[in-house]
Amino acid sequence: MTDLVGEYHHKLDSKGRVSLPSDFRKVLSKNLKVSLSPENDCLYVFEPEGFGAWVDSIFEANGGYRANNAKDVKMRRWLNARARSVELDGSGRIGISADHREKAGLAKEVVLVGNTDHLEIWDAERWEAFNDSIDIADLFTE
Repeated sequence: MTDLVGEYHHKLDSKGRVSLPSDFRKVLSKNLKVSLSPENDCLYVFEPEGFGAWVDSIFEANGGYRANNAKDVKMRRWLNARARSVELDGSGRIGISADHREKAGLAKEVVLVGNTDHLEIWDAERWEAFNDSIDIADLFTE
């Protein structure tokens, strides 16, 4: 399993590309999957197998994916439709589609955040607001 950690501040270029930190490039393959987070607040970037495992994990709470369950079929379709395949270029960048940039609210300044099995791409202002909304002491208490 990939072990992505850390917070890195970068800029989107004029073509919607962002450079991945060297720490991430060292452990990721060239072929990746980019998807909107369920809340549309950021983008998730996975290895292809990691994306599949993430989708599967959503269904595990209910005993796994059931092809004869209309809700499961719609949910899996929705999750897969939101994903795009991207390739790391020779300069260590990935291109982010215009619709993903728009839906995730990505402007010029972005923050790449390692989240163990995937990385997240946040608009810098949105990331700051998210951090300001967290009371870390509450997260460590019951």
